[in-house]
Amino acid sequence: MAIIEISSLKEEGLEVFSTLTEAQLRMELEPEKGLFIAESPKVIRVALDAGWQPTALLCERKHIEGDARDIVERVGDIPIYTGSRELLAQLTGYTLTRGVLCAMRRKVMPNVAEVVKEAHRIVVIEAVTDTTNIGAIFRSAAALGIDAVLLTRDTCDPLNRRAVRVSMGSVFLVPWTWLDGPITSTLHEYGFHTAAMALSNNSISLDDARLKEEERLAVIMGTEGDGLPQQTITQADYTVKIPMAHHVDSLNVAAAAAVAFWELRR
Repeated sequence: MAIIEISSLKEEGLEVFSTLTEAQLRMELEPEKGLFIAESPKVIRVALDAGWQPTALLCERKHIEGDARDIVERVGDIPIYTGSRELLAQLTGYTLTRGVLCAMRRKVMPNVAEVVKEAHRIVVIEAVTDTTNIGAIFRSAAALGIDAVLLTRDTCDPLNRRAVRVSMGSVFLVPWTWLDGPITSTLHEYGFHTAAMALSNNSISLDDARLKEEERLAVIMGTEGDGLPQQTITQADYTVKIPMAHHVDSLNVAAAAAVAFWELRR
């Protein structure tokens, strides 16, 4: 193993953990050459188990023989940067969760056909830009039996550092990819009926028996503030609402997703 003790914030190789922005890590034009950051030993283990390739590790000194010992043994001869907790906090701009960060290589994204081939219940996330919500939706999707996640291009990156951390590594467990083009017509091509989660005069209740009877169903979730675009709602096979008490009209999108996933599970 190549353990490198750092004493300066300017040491070569540390840019991935400090100065590179999320956009620079992602590399829009060549995503297969991009990187992302996984944070905390638990999340890093999930990523390694799922076959994601590490490129560098940043680890608080005490964790090399402690919480991250098994990770250090698994990552091979990649650089392992270490230093004091205070220095690493200065480097990254925040106190590390459980004292470990891992830079990992992005994969070439699969196409929609590959992701939904064996799926019966999927979620489509349209224009949700809050990283915490994305991470929470992925965690619920993994826990509650959603087979795949599709995201429109105006949705934030699931491999954003915060989204990965909030998901507790669930972004590595559920197949996902980007969805280009019209949502409903594209999903109809793959045999899915669509359920737009929205309040309207035509909304049916989430516990409507017709939804559970669908062999292949795509649940479409929109941004918390504006909701789904009217075009998406109009073109969906169902418009669906969650029955609520005390005149509450809506839930946070992550909470609504969890409720919908539980109710519509197969």
